[in-house]
Amino acid sequence: MYSNELSDVLRQQVQPLTKFRQLCDAQDGSNKGLNRGDKYFWNVYSNVATQGGNLAETDPMPETSFAVAQRSLTVGEAGNSVPYTGKLSDLAKHDVVSILDKTLKDDARKYFDISAFNQFNACALRASTTTSATSITLDTGGVASQTNNVALGTGHIKAIVDAMKEQFIPPYIADDYVCVSHPSTFRNFKNQLEAIHQYTETGITFIFNGEIGRYESTRFIEQSFLPKGGAANATTYNVWTQTAQPWTNGLSSWAFMMGGDSVTEAIVIPEEIRAKIPGDYGRSKGIA
Repeated sequence: MYSNELSDVLRQQVQPLTKFRQLCDAQDGSNKGLNRGDKYFWNVYSNVATQGGNLAETDPMPETSFAVAQRSLTVGEAGNSVPYTGKLSDLAKHDVVSILDKTLKDDARKYFDISAFNQFNACALRASTTTSATSITLDTGGVASQTNNVALGTGHIKAIVDAMKEQFIPPYIADDYVCVSHPSTFRNFKNQLEAIHQYTETGITFIFNGEIGRYESTRFIEQSFLPKGGAANATTYNVWTQTAQPWTNGLSSWAFMMGGDSVTEAIVIPEEIRAKIPGDYGRSKGIA
């Protein structure tokens, strides 16, 4: 029941719907392929231990070294299915198979984005502030030390970008970082950008097109599936009533700023639609 063409088509349909997954740095892991075990390894190389410098004519060439750390991931399997009967297929007014294809595609999109988000959320660097509109506190232990009570603004973006550059975090694409968050989290920031760009041709084009645009070497992406607070699924936080709101300021939420070499995805078999081998003389069916 395997089809390369079907797999490629489904992957192309799911990929544009995701936000976090499309930002995974999958260039290495995407070629893992079949029959190569469930482990994927890559090396991380440090800077040299001793910096080179000027030499006198008779000085010997200095020698130094660098460390090599190996990282790994373990490939897992994911899937979902919907069983149905031949009677349903025969009597239904709508095309059952096309409906199941659409719902399973949407389910796959959610799973992959949640999985990618959980890995991005494992980052060690956390920037937070209590009430300042221009400064941040940078923590390296994976936990923010400040309780947020101010909406994201241009001053925060400047401070975070400066901190990322001084941490030698490489850009995600060209010279730009990428930032992902909710539309309401970006609202104050977008209002400030409109004021900055209102008398420029580029800026007025952004306003007309509803684009966030580019600011301080950062490109901004909106997402609305993953809830504020970062729960792994949409059931633990009600986005309509804002119950269990984990942020003091209702307009605020997490915002991920990312550079290159962030999250890796190892792909063995791209997502695909499979039909269940019929049982009971074709009466019992299913799609996964």
